[in-house]
This record gives sequence, structure tokens and C-alpha cells, in this order.
Amino acid sequence: MTNEKMLPQTTTIVLDEQVELSLAEFCRACAVHAELVIDLVDEGILDPAGPTPQCWRFSGSQLRRARIALRLQHDLGVNLAGAALAVILLEENEALQAQLDVLRGRVE
Repeated sequence: MTNEKMLPQTTTIVLDEQVELSLAEFCRACAVHAELVIDLVDEGILDPAGPTPQCWRFSGSQLRRARIALRLQHDLGVNLAGAALAVILLEENEALQAQLDVLRGRVE
């Protein structure tokens, strides 16, 4: 037997952008209560389709956003407003990096 540290297991869910989740399914996928998802919507981190929480539908990209925000909140103690800003900045960074990769491909 070795003295290696055991790393916590993580679960990965891969969703197609076309897949839509109900509020209950979304809560299960994020392992949170509906109240926290409603807070994420109120803060602007999530923008579900549908007029009321009972009718809300979330996409795969919404799930990714929620998980990033929740991880920032849990791991770093960032409040929801800060998490919203961080998610926006991370997505802008990814978009700019993709544009840069395209431009580099044209030059090379």
C-alpha cells in the first residue's frame, strides 16, 4: 500500500448545446437547490428560456456557466456579483483567444 493522496472524484457531464434541462434537472446536474439557481438567474449569470421557474429551460452552455460561477463561489469565496463578472470576463477571454488563433492561422 502506498501513501499517495487520494484525489476526489469528479463527475463530468457533456451536453450538446441543443439539450435543454428543466430547473429540477439543472439543479441535479449542479448539485444545488433551486433557490441558488434562481439567485444565479437574478444575478444575470444564467438566462433561461421561459417565463417562470416552472417553465425554465437551460442549455448546456448555461450549465457550464453555472458550474464556473458555483466553483468560484465555493473555492474562492467570490460573491455572486463577482462570479457573474468573472464568468463574463472568462468567456470574453475565450472568444478573443479563438479570434487570435484564427488570425495566427492566417499569418502562418
